[in-house]
Amino acid sequence: MAKKSFTELISSPGMPVLVDFYADWCGPCKAMAPILQQVAARHQGKLKVIKVDVDRNPAAAQQFRVQGIPTLILFHQGQPVWRQSGVVPEPQLNQVLAGYVS
Repeated sequence: MAKKSFTELISSPGMPVLVDFYADWCGPCKAMAPILQQVAARHQGKLKVIKVDVDRNPAAAQQFRVQGIPTLILFHQGQPVWRQSGVVPEPQLNQVLAGYVS
């Protein structure tokens, strides 16, 4: 199976895509991981969650001007519609997603 480009991944038709820009050495990123797992499970089939390691994918991080990690960016039809740096509590994240996940 061919590896999809970042643009293909975020342009998932009819489904919002939440991208987590992180690094393995980042403490707050580790705190964000279980929150993202819960959110992904809650919205299964309606939301795609992708983790992007900024050390391995600097071009993607640069493209969206990611300066601090973790940074979450929500894409809807390939366009960024929301972003936030730092750990986002699950209730707040679900509230943001409610406007995009049907």
